Amino acid sequence: MTDLHDAASERSRLVRWDDPIAVAEKAKTMSGIDFLQALIDGTIAPPPIANLMRMRAISAEVGTVTFECDPDESMYNPIGTVHGGLVCTLLDTVLGCVTQTTLPAGQGYTSLDITVSYLRPVLRSSGPLTAVGRIVKPGSRAAFAEGTVHDAAGKLVATATSTLLVFPV
Repeated sequence: MTDLHDAASERSRLVRWDDPIAVAEKAKTMSGIDFLQALIDGTIAPPPIANLMRMRAISAEVGTVTFECDPDESMYNPIGTVHGGLVCTLLDTVLGCVTQTTLPAGQGYTSLDITVSYLRPVLRSSGPLTAVGRIVKPGSRAAFAEGTVHDAAGKLVATATSTLLVFPV
């Protein structure tokens, strides 16, 4: 039996992050699109989940956002593929952020539901994943969004739809 803590076989990854509360407080004072642009250009630190899951915003305009994610073995499930939760989290992120692009300062959102369809497995060798979120219908109480994830070869990995609650922060 192999010792799970054998130093010779141990793999590790260090995750660092900035104070998420300070970032959230700053977000309250900015329109959603301005906040996402600041996230992209690095003037605002990414949320901890982005560093943990190796994802980053690469473009945003009102009604559409694009994120990339670099899957690695630390994201594998027991059957040797990237856990579907990573793909779902990536989709939840772009669906939320695309909703955020439509919001004025002082408005926030949260997911009410998300429906994900997984179309193919993801491996480390799948390369960077590209997730795109598109607003279907913005709203002052509820918004509707859809998203896709493609692997580095351009193959569709998953799709999702979501309803998001919009509220004052």
